[in-house]
Amino acid sequence: MTFTREKEGLQSLGSPTQYSMDYAPEVLETFENKHPENDYWVRFNCPEFTSLCPITGQPDFAEIRIAYVPAERMVESKSLKLYLFSFRNHGDFHEDCINIILKDLVRLMNPKYIEVVGLFTPRGGISIYPYANYGMPGTKYELMAQQRFETYDIQR
Repeated sequence: MTFTREKEGLQSLGSPTQYSMDYAPEVLETFENKHPENDYWVRFNCPEFTSLCPITGQPDFAEIRIAYVPAERMVESKSLKLYLFSFRNHGDFHEDCINIILKDLVRLMNPKYIEVVGLFTPRGGISIYPYANYGMPGTKYELMAQQRFETYDIQR
């Protein structure tokens, strides 16, 4: 099976990079998971995530960690980079950013399981580390999401 950008309908990969100046979920793209029968983790770390405080307009900085078990579709990494960059001039609280990212990726891929954590740098002497997850309803991943949420430890 030869992978081609055109076959998958990908627009970002291999094209000149165009950055959106505000929240842009429409830039997210997927491709076919060639191993949907396997359970395996895909992890992305974005150590240079930025967004804006919706009250002060000051920049917030974080490392965003996304880990998921794919089903039929997977997120294309360049489109994910462009999507995360689109938060750069977007004003939302830390917890909102993490939940928006989770919901957009669930809507995009319908993964078996996904979790998103934000390791935000301190503001006013306090760090905020929001965590959100999702497991496909009616499957073992729904239970996995519940168990991981109940035992979540930021040190992992």
